[in-house]
Amino acid sequence: MLKQVTPILLVAAVTACSTPIDRRQANGDDEYANVTSQPKLVIPAGLNQPKYNTEFDIPEVGSKVDKTLVGKKLDIRPPLQVLPMAEGTHVEESSDSIKIVVESIDNDIDLRSELFSILDEYFSQHEIKILKEDRDTGVIETDWIENQEVIDSSLWGSDEVYSVRQRYRFSVNVRPHGRSGNLAIELIDHEESFDGKAQDILLTGEDKRRYTVDMLNNTIAYMSVKRAKAIKAKRLRESLGIDVALVKAPAVAENETPEQSFWLADASYSRTWDRLRIVLPELGFEIVDMDSNKGLYYINVSDDSGFWSSLWSDKKLPMEEGSYRLQIEQDKGDTSKTRIYLKDKEDSPVSNEVVEAVYDGMAELMSEDRKVR
Repeated sequence: MLKQVTPILLVAAVTACSTPIDRRQANGDDEYANVTSQPKLVIPAGLNQPKYNTEFDIPEVGSKVDKTLVGKKLDIRPPLQVLPMAEGTHVEESSDSIKIVVESIDNDIDLRSELFSILDEYFSQHEIKILKEDRDTGVIETDWIENQEVIDSSLWGSDEVYSVRQRYRFSVNVRPHGRSGNLAIELIDHEESFDGKAQDILLTGEDKRRYTVDMLNNTIAYMSVKRAKAIKAKRLRESLGIDVALVKAPAVAENETPEQSFWLADASYSRTWDRLRIVLPELGFEIVDMDSNKGLYYINVSDDSGFWSSLWSDKKLPMEEGSYRLQIEQDKGDTSKTRIYLKDKEDSPVSNEVVEAVYDGMAELMSEDRKVR
């Protein structure tokens, strides 16, 4: 049966007549490998030895160099380099496998879950089947991944195809603190065939490394795209305003200790914390120190710049100048909300009148949508 092909495919068929094995070898013959060193000239007695030029002498190779890698055995391809292209990644190499160190880019996302999710999506997109997996130990072994390349195309018959089949082991390891881990990869099976006939291929350590690096780079490139989208989505979320409500303390009898009014942000603890770092200076509070683990902002209030006067117009400054603390706590009734308490430098609650007076300016700036940079 005659195939219908375009002139472009005909040209490609002529130029693509080399196998993957051919492309790792130098063009031309390798007769140089059989050349032995030539003896020096024999100088008759009574004559002087000529001066030899050593400019083009080939230096002796080191003791660790494999001297058998000459001719067709010498791989002329340049080594592949691991490319940590994804945000929050860098390279870590060992003798057994090649690792890419991955650090968390979002405290709200579990790193282990993120890595497994990226691998699942990568395998699905490239139609890679899983043969074994153990999420507890973090090990995934793929089924055979086959890549085919047409070596010789015939107009009247079937094409001659060179096939490479491989299996890989992916290992996900996240440290107990959950902020960093690594993704390791190993080549565990390899087969090659040409036109349906198995090729007797013995992979060298460099061959295994080359295939492993190529697969790892493809995986990290996919991670780079996913993380870039996640970062953009996070910036968009953070740019959106946060609604803040004023929760007034209930009235109590004269002999009872009054409760404190507070602000309730309609956002998670981490998002509220990050937004306050932007809003507090805009409100006129100078951030002196902060402790995210304790949920504390140490702030100073002064009216040297006239900020408070411009903010409150003719009203009296609702806070006295001095040092204060802002306590951030996750709401116990609803973990998607966050409480904000205003206290003095002695960690005692300020008056409810002050909390309620500052509320309007706080709520307005917290609820503003910001431009994404």
